[in-house]
Amino acid sequence: MDFKAFKMDGLGNDFVIIDQRSKDLNLTKEQVIQICDRNYIGCDQLILINKINSNKNSLFFYNSDGSVSNACGNGTRCVAKLLSQESKKNVIDVETSSGNLISKILDNDIVETNIGKGTMEWEKIPLSRKINTKNLGINIKSINNENFKGGMAVNVGNPHIIFFVENIENYKLEKIGPEIENHELFPEKCNVTIANILDNKSVKVKVWERGAGLTKACGTAACATAFAGFVNGLTLNETIIKFELGDLSIKIETDNSISMLGPVSKIKEIQIKL
Repeated sequence: MDFKAFKMDGLGNDFVIIDQRSKDLNLTKEQVIQICDRNYIGCDQLILINKINSNKNSLFFYNSDGSVSNACGNGTRCVAKLLSQESKKNVIDVETSSGNLISKILDNDIVETNIGKGTMEWEKIPLSRKINTKNLGINIKSINNENFKGGMAVNVGNPHIIFFVENIENYKLEKIGPEIENHELFPEKCNVTIANILDNKSVKVKVWERGAGLTKACGTAACATAFAGFVNGLTLNETIIKFELGDLSIKIETDNSISMLGPVSKIKEIQIKL
């Protein structure tokens, strides 16, 4: 099987995008994993564009381990830019399993996407039992073997846990990430973020993505971090989330809906042979 696809990224969070509007490729899990493998093409997530009708498309997200993801903020922003270039429209509306998402394409490859409402209700995250989602009481260890107990649980299309610490460099996320991702509290696993509040409108983060591992950026993690910070009075409703390769601007609206704004890469066309 030989077909065309696209490669894009948002702040290094990279995607292979496959347009299935004219033909469903029926990819197997093994083929998804092969495409995502960095020894082959490589990406954090594989995104499929499917046609609903002449005016509407849907997106389906796979993590690099072949598992399904309900939401992908940076990926949605990248696809919005791709569809905007095709349609010559600067507002793009797509359907995902976590809801209808609207993106605005601005100048200089900047895209803003509203990803829907955040929640900290335990059954909607979901958690395996009723617990204070503002402090899960989960223990993580620093590189100096110091204990930090806490963790805030948020759902912004995907389940997330955020640890607000004093210095994110003191924690080995490659060790902590897989342990917390598979914690018994999270029946659907979770994304793990270590965050350091620089001031009430900027936060530095590192992210372990459920089903993908360490990533240079994660849109839903940025939204979850900003939402958790705002709900708990740690940050303002407009926050800059700082990743290794750049920033995402997050805004929490009065109805708890969350918008994220930031750059996306140029569109690169690729050929895939399976």
